[in-house]
Amino acid sequence: MDDQARPNSPAARDVAYHVHPQTNLHAHETAGPMIITRGEGVRVYDDEGRGYIDAMAGLWSAALGFSEKRLADAAYRQMCELPYASTFAHRSNTPVIELAERLTAMAPAPLTRALFCNSGSEAVDTAMKLVWYYWNAHGRPEKKKVIARGNAYHGSTIAAASLTGLERMQRDFDLPIDRVVRAPCPHHAKYAKPGESEHAFSARMAEELDALICAEGPETVGAMFAEPLQGAGGVIVPPAGYFEAIKPVLDKHEVLLVADEVICGFGRTGALWGSQTFNVVPDMLTCAKALSASYIPIAATLMSEKVYEALRDQSKKIGQFGHGYTYSGHPVAAAVALETLKIYEEIDIAGRAAAAAPILQDGLRTLAGHDMVFEVRGVGMIAGVELDPERAAGLGPKVAEAARERGILVRALGDTLAFCPPIVIEHDDLRQVVAGFCDALEAVNAQS
Repeated sequence: MDDQARPNSPAARDVAYHVHPQTNLHAHETAGPMIITRGEGVRVYDDEGRGYIDAMAGLWSAALGFSEKRLADAAYRQMCELPYASTFAHRSNTPVIELAERLTAMAPAPLTRALFCNSGSEAVDTAMKLVWYYWNAHGRPEKKKVIARGNAYHGSTIAAASLTGLERMQRDFDLPIDRVVRAPCPHHAKYAKPGESEHAFSARMAEELDALICAEGPETVGAMFAEPLQGAGGVIVPPAGYFEAIKPVLDKHEVLLVADEVICGFGRTGALWGSQTFNVVPDMLTCAKALSASYIPIAATLMSEKVYEALRDQSKKIGQFGHGYTYSGHPVAAAVALETLKIYEEIDIAGRAAAAAPILQDGLRTLAGHDMVFEVRGVGMIAGVELDPERAAGLGPKVAEAARERGILVRALGDTLAFCPPIVIEHDDLRQVVAGFCDALEAVNAQS
């Protein structure tokens, strides 16, 4: 990043004008950016021509890698035919109609309607608004509290960041807002009692959730938001029987369940949806990222018919469903997402993830028992290696940098190193990811 020192270089201009999300802005003024200029397959290349296997698929999202021409062609065709159309006030367009139909048909539960937006955060915000609208429609305006879990990640907007259970997303933003209630993080390795099995731990989590709802007042609790697998909070896999244990509690207290599938959806866990992998039966579902393989921004909030009926009846009563975005159902984004889903079906994206998963999961699990490692966890094509807090605290970013030096891009979530490679990655490249990371870990271990 020596280029930063040259006046008018891209790096210098980046520091001068660009505010980076999820970045230490003060440190960035010295460190400068890593500038990615192109992608090919599962590799990206920086402005000095160095190539890297992107083992994070950009940001948990580029499931088809970085050079799928069919998606570029779909965008071009739609831009030539109809580059923009609103979906407000009864208007629609062919791509969004076809996308809604296909997306609801492939949903993991009877989710019959799709409402589109631009990002996972917006999809979560939309779901939160719909929870409140739903209970107002049912004449229960007091039922507005929303439960989210420790270490959850639901996004960066005000409501989504309030649901998020990570201090860095809330500190000095005056978050969280009220109405958000925090439930325990179901991380068995950290929070189980001595000798407590995963099933017993799940049963206790359900009992604690029941006690939490009762303490708050069931008449005040409207919904629970949950990622099937907690992604940015550290790749936390739910313990055996967890969702089967908590769903009856939610049903008993008439609490809606919203599955946040922004990371897990579209094959990532080895099934088409994380909800299928972990037996989640949601009333609503949010998806984004891999919906278009991240080639263009688009997201959706899917809902059951009972949720839709409440929206429909309330909009009749008050005259309008007063929600939406300028780009809701954007025809270009919808066309790219539709082509993405066609590719997923053709190549059996979930089957492809399941076939590659043992290379990633078994390869990383060879690090279990390593001096620096607390836990290796994951499922399908998503994994995390958490460093030992006593032996290697604070070394996560150093390990990520050592991996980058070896041509592998991973993400340091504190001291958990996250992996989420493009699902289309070839097996030899995936072995290279594992080998490069293991070598990086040993290099940092030797220096510490």
